[in-house]
Amino acid sequence: MRGKLYGVGVGPGDKELVTVKALRILREADVIMAPKMKSGETTAYNIVEEYIREKTVIECVMPMSKDFEALSRNYEALADQIEKHLKDGKSAAFITLGDPTVYSTYMQLNEIIRKRGYETEIIPGITSFCAAAARLNMPLCERNEPLLILPASYEQSKESLHFPGTKVLMKANRGILSTRDMLIEEGLIDHAVMVECCGMENEKIYRDMRELKEKSSYFSLVIVKE
Repeated sequence: MRGKLYGVGVGPGDKELVTVKALRILREADVIMAPKMKSGETTAYNIVEEYIREKTVIECVMPMSKDFEALSRNYEALADQIEKHLKDGKSAAFITLGDPTVYSTYMQLNEIIRKRGYETEIIPGITSFCAAAARLNMPLCERNEPLLILPASYEQSKESLHFPGTKVLMKANRGILSTRDMLIEEGLIDHAVMVECCGMENEKIYRDMRELKEKSSYFSLVIVKE
């Protein structure tokens, strides 16, 4: 019998925001696949580590790059690694920050494994922008107000800043200062709030992004609400 792959969202960073279902799947899985950045960070695993100390954990290096060919090769190599366990009838759970369906590195793996004939299942998690809005004690959208989720590091997002509704800028990464400058240029800086590492020990909130003087963590987002 072939094993099954689960893509498990573990939420934005607060250990108490991991869902009951996510914990059950992680505890039942034979193998845990934990993404690891080149810097050595294993943020998603750190969130759930205390819940799954007895499990077999395999670290998966996930480079942050816009070189899609290089990324595809990396995903295929990771899929090969996962498939070895699935062929043996073992279940594997790949953990990811936030929700697997929102700008997650997991979804390409999900597609590759599914095309290879294996069963996959996505376990949703609390998104960073929902957690940030809750932390700021503010609504993301009300009544007929739209909500736009934009990748801040891509130039085309600038065109969407003046669409009606609340804008969430994610994936700014090292370009957060450029994002700040873009908001100043577009006259939106007074409507922007930034949350860095929401729910983590090093959480920071910038209610005035003009105070931002240096690059922030990868785990930063901006909410623009006019």
